Amino acid sequence: MTTNLFDELGADDGALARLHQGLEHAADTGGLLDVAYRTIDTPVGTLLLAATTAGLVRVAYDVEGHDAVLAGLADRISPRVLRAPARLDTAARQIDEYFAKRRTAFEVPVDLRLAEGFRRSVIEHLRAIGYGHRESYAMVAAAIGHPRAVRAVGTACAHNPLPVVIPCHRVVRSDGSTGQYVGGPLAKSTLLDLEAA
Repeated sequence: MTTNLFDELGADDGALARLHQGLEHAADTGGLLDVAYRTIDTPVGTLLLAATTAGLVRVAYDVEGHDAVLAGLADRISPRVLRAPARLDTAARQIDEYFAKRRTAFEVPVDLRLAEGFRRSVIEHLRAIGYGHRESYAMVAAAIGHPRAVRAVGTACAHNPLPVVIPCHRVVRSDGSTGQYVGGPLAKSTLLDLEAA
């Protein structure tokens, strides 16, 4: 009669969790964990958080397809991707504090390797838009020295790798309407309402 590892562990959830934690720890301390990820539940849905050793590299909404996002990270950064919540504890705590209205700015290291060129310029500017403030796409375009690139600013915001943490939701149309958002219009209005209250 043969047995497998799960039989030997008793195959209970606690044993499987301990096994995963051991693998996670070994991968991280052995330098084999290039991208750690976890999910958290928020008022705007389940967010996927991913981090490299340099910092938070991706925040993704459900509508983006978490599996597709992880596959993209494996392609663009490294195939060594593992659910490893501990690396993301600080980011998860700060996002929880943000939604509880106890935090107005994020203080986590970020890895912006997924934003290049013009998009990187837009993303960098977004970080300067304060909590509760809004700028139009035209204002952002002018601020980064490309006043005619209003549509390109919209595209850059749509490809922000770190929504919520880097506040592309604070960019609205010139008429004050919310405009498009990677997490959907309800998520954007929820974030704007949270900050306005």
